[in-house]
Amino acid sequence: MFDPVPARPASGPALRLSRALLSPWSRFSLLVVVLLGAASTMLLFEPQRLLESGWPTQLTGGTAAMLFGLAYGALTVAFVPRPLLNIAAGALFGAQTGLAAALAGTVLGAGVSFMLGRVLGQDALRTLLRGRLLTAADGVLSRHGFRSVLALRLFPGVPFAAANYCAATSRMGAPPFLLATGLGSIPNTAAYVIAGSEAASPTSPVFLAAMGFIVLSGLGGALVAWRRRHRLGRDTPDN
Repeated sequence: MFDPVPARPASGPALRLSRALLSPWSRFSLLVVVLLGAASTMLLFEPQRLLESGWPTQLTGGTAAMLFGLAYGALTVAFVPRPLLNIAAGALFGAQTGLAAALAGTVLGAGVSFMLGRVLGQDALRTLLRGRLLTAADGVLSRHGFRSVLALRLFPGVPFAAANYCAATSRMGAPPFLLATGLGSIPNTAAYVIAGSEAASPTSPVFLAAMGFIVLSGLGGALVAWRRRHRLGRDTPDN
């Protein structure tokens, strides 16, 4: 009876607009806006007040630790330094519960950052990997992601957020990234949490041992980062 009406192709301006909104650089711009907004919010919120005022008295036990872990993850995405949060976890909840909450928050924050970087920033950031050192680092993470991230977490030399977004830019999968983050973060996180739990006794052997471990791991991380940097620069051919 009636001939079917052929579907009209998408109009030119609408198609161009949709492509522009979904382009790598548009998504990267959204990532920058989200991160700047989160960082600005944290600067206004001043999470370090936890060390002064303590955790709300009406929140206790496992519920308080769980909420702290969630807040910890959100704060790390907003670039709040993890040592500050680890010390707060120890001061508020003690060594054992504080360590569990801090590790849960660490993995949560790393996962959120990884997914934000992978979904919103990977395509655009990969086009920026023109330098020899960055290209070599991308190759190492893509081929040996688990052990590379494990080393980064064991020897703190790279900022937490930088490692998250660098891994998101590579071809590394999320499960090995999260597993390596959880395992590699245990020693240094435990040291800061224990130091926080013993902050009232700064001359105690436990506090001094925790601080000594922090100093030694920092020096070891600096040495490993220096050697890795020179190795990457030597092994990568000039462009």
